[in-house]
Amino acid sequence: MATLAEIRSELPKIIRDVAGVPIEDIQPDRTFTGDLDIDSLSMVEILVACEEQFGVKIPDEQLKQLTTVDDVVAYIERSQP
Repeated sequence: MATLAEIRSELPKIIRDVAGVPIEDIQPDRTFTGDLDIDSLSMVEILVACEEQFGVKIPDEQLKQLTTVDDVVAYIERSQP
């Protein structure tokens, strides 16, 4: 189980690797589609990478509710086994 600090540290790396967004642009309150300009396909790839990295399941229907970086952090934190 990853700590909150580990999730906050690893998620920006995943976003950078999948979508090419510079780490310094990835802040907790940034939205994926608006601020970071991440399309829906890249968002799905990010969530799949998060599932693999953190051992959680993120259903497709959650995608619309996970709009900010911090939304994903919080979801992963509460969904870990």
